[in-house]
Amino acid sequence: MSAPAAGAVPAGEAVPAGEAPAVPAGSRGTTTISDRVVARIAAKAAGDTGETGGLARSVLGVRVPGSAPVRAAVRVDGDIVVARVAVSVRYPNPVAEVARRVRASVRERVEGLTGLTVRQVDVQVAALPRADERVRVR
Repeated sequence: MSAPAAGAVPAGEAVPAGEAPAVPAGSRGTTTISDRVVARIAAKAAGDTGETGGLARSVLGVRVPGSAPVRAAVRVDGDIVVARVAVSVRYPNPVAEVARRVRASVRERVEGLTGLTVRQVDVQVAALPRADERVRVR
């Protein structure tokens, strides 16, 4: 018979208040992050990039005032993420440079907050609103 591990609490005994039992990392369980949460993180990261914004809202093809938030869709396979984000870039900002910053921001934020590996971030620039247009995001 082997001796209990240091810090282990024998079965049937209570753990003293303020102390956590010593449980090996491999047997603590798993943390699952849904695709929807990863998509929201990606959308927020893309929207926080300076020169980007949401997309125009429309009803039955007719534009209505205001704009929708940045759209994002992700596919998570194990610990690998592939993301697609759709943004507007304020004209006359350089589209390629803004897309590069969006890609880097999404990759950094998703990897930092979830621990998942971002393999690819596709950036769709769906609109180029002029800088003098007022864009409201709800």
